[in-house]
Amino acid sequence: MTRVAVVDDQDLVRAGFLLLLLQSAGEVEVVGEARDGLEAIALCRRCAPDVVLMDVRMPVLDGLSATRTILADPACHDTRVIVLTTFDGDDLVLEALRSGASGFLLKDTRPAQLLEAIAVVAAGEALLHPRITRRLIERFSALPAGRPAAGTDGLSERERGVLSAVARGLSDQEIATHLHLGYGTVKTHVSHLLTKLDCRDRAQLVVYAYESGHAVPGDA
Repeated sequence: MTRVAVVDDQDLVRAGFLLLLLQSAGEVEVVGEARDGLEAIALCRRCAPDVVLMDVRMPVLDGLSATRTILADPACHDTRVIVLTTFDGDDLVLEALRSGASGFLLKDTRPAQLLEAIAVVAAGEALLHPRITRRLIERFSALPAGRPAAGTDGLSERERGVLSAVARGLSDQEIATHLHLGYGTVKTHVSHLLTKLDCRDRAQLVVYAYESGHAVPGDA
């Protein structure tokens, strides 16, 4: 069972999420709720949830600042954060990635998708809503493009290809098909990338790929 905390400054929104989670047929256990970032930090230190559903814009302390503090706390070593955003907040997605969040969903996500996202993130994977991924890539298109010198970060040519595919939002199975590799081989490459680049999860690999120049918006 996955232990989940809900953080949102709107009572109605929190109530909706709590009701959904309580109706999840025992898949999750709600360990607490918070109305702002400071409450969220205290809650996570006290309960160490597996997954936090984190709003971005809140009074007292915003969700991204709370995320950075929570993920840096040894008491919350195994806690993962899913940021809930709207299109109005998409300018914060890149900052949220850098803060260490593992999941990004829109608040109009269907209940089944939210429960699936919680399971994916709790298992140590990262999840980006496709529309958020596209907007993120559009934002990177405004950055200067520059390729790193071959070998400067210790990646092989195959690892660089896998990293570029991850940055375009492809799943492991899609990468396997695109690069003509076995599914297990792709998973091994992704695991090695996380270790070599000291990235927490797939979401941070996306940031690294674009900021280092391994991936360029518009690449096919």
